[in-house]
Amino acid sequence: MATAFTSTFLPSQLGFSTRRFVKPWRVVTAVKLSFGAKVRASSTTFIEANPADPVAAQEKVSDTRNILACPICFQPLSLISDRVLSVDSAPASSLVCNCCKKAYSGKDTHLELVAASGAQKYGDTMSMTTEFFRLPLISFLYERGWRQSFVWGGFPGPEKEFELIKDYLKPVLGGNIVDASCGSGLFSRLFAKSGLFSLVIALDYSENMLKQCYEFVKQEQSFPNENLILIRADISRLPFVSGFIDAVHAGAAIHCWPSPTTAVAEISRVMRPGGVFVASTYLLDGPFNFVPLLRPLRQNLAQLSGGQVLLDEREIEDICTACGLVDFKCIRNRRFVMFSATKPS
Repeated sequence: MATAFTSTFLPSQLGFSTRRFVKPWRVVTAVKLSFGAKVRASSTTFIEANPADPVAAQEKVSDTRNILACPICFQPLSLISDRVLSVDSAPASSLVCNCCKKAYSGKDTHLELVAASGAQKYGDTMSMTTEFFRLPLISFLYERGWRQSFVWGGFPGPEKEFELIKDYLKPVLGGNIVDASCGSGLFSRLFAKSGLFSLVIALDYSENMLKQCYEFVKQEQSFPNENLILIRADISRLPFVSGFIDAVHAGAAIHCWPSPTTAVAEISRVMRPGGVFVASTYLLDGPFNFVPLLRPLRQNLAQLSGGQVLLDEREIEDICTACGLVDFKCIRNRRFVMFSATKPS
């Protein structure tokens, strides 16, 4: 039996309908849409672009859909081979920035596009929350029981979440999508297999999470490997050219980011006008509002863990608005919330 949602709906049936829900501080509109035919566009290709002439470089980026950029200077990266990047070719690929001359290469399962790539004796130490998800055991368990337990907080389950996500992403179907903080690639693989996007980029800071995603892909028969790329990168310094990403998804992730505002600002930077950001998280409101000094306690917890517990929908809307995104929408079920916002055209 489907979970009963409050102030929301689940698109369990096909067809078109609009439902409006009123809260004391906002009217939230959710649209239920049908997804019949699949959309498949040609695979994205990456070829050399010389950024010496900014105008020429921008035109070449536009023509070739070369969206990868150096995480240091954000100039386009050149692929040092004739191959097309994919989940199969990325581990053996090399890229170079023609501006700062920094070189990047693939690892066993993914492209390594963090600023510290290539450092021999130094590695950035991230927040406690980020380092926690880099542990091999946590990466192994995430999709083998951990993610399923989210149902106790109101998450409807991956299949129903995916239907909700597709409703929000309808305006950008056929384009490229970044699954940010993808974990073991649960939704990255669904995006790729759906055929609704020309390119799916599974992005995470955890090498072990990306390894798990790679192993899951290899276990599936007839998986569209050419439409998926695995990239290790920092959510606060995304390795993409400004204004060339059609959609960004972040499932159950924003509360793990050390600075949600910085991360959403980066997402806003890389999205094209009209691009859509869709994410889910959990909120600590309702009965928890009566906890004394909840907001100061939240700040202390964030300083210790590196994550950010969000208290209500208004905080998320404030973050999106501050980062230049508009048309904020959200749906709730107990602690679970899914929201979307759009980059102005």
